[in-house]
Amino acid sequence: MTTLYGIKNCDTVKKARTWLDQQGVDYRFHDFRVDGLDAAQVQRWIAELGLETLVNKRSTTWKELSDSIKENFTASTAVNIIVENPTLIKRPLLDTGTQKLLGFKPADYQTMFN
Repeated sequence: MTTLYGIKNCDTVKKARTWLDQQGVDYRFHDFRVDGLDAAQVQRWIAELGLETLVNKRSTTWKELSDSIKENFTASTAVNIIVENPTLIKRPLLDTGTQKLLGFKPADYQTMFN
């Protein structure tokens, strides 16, 4: 089953959900804030996508982290920080079970589902 991860009030997530609905894609929406995240899942995403790809360093959440946390932000320290602050993850994260895609571009989604 395809899962779309994000937060419900994010404009980019809304666009992705609309696209999926219009295309008739069967998916489950996982809201980071409501449904949470677990450390094992975050570790898998870091391993598969890379920490720099997964984390949105332009986000308000990133900017609000202390300098000491940002300076020591590595794959090993990031897991707990991301679990506590899931809005650090670039949104949306689409997981088809075989592929993962961060962000939303209609052309990329079209390629994934055709």
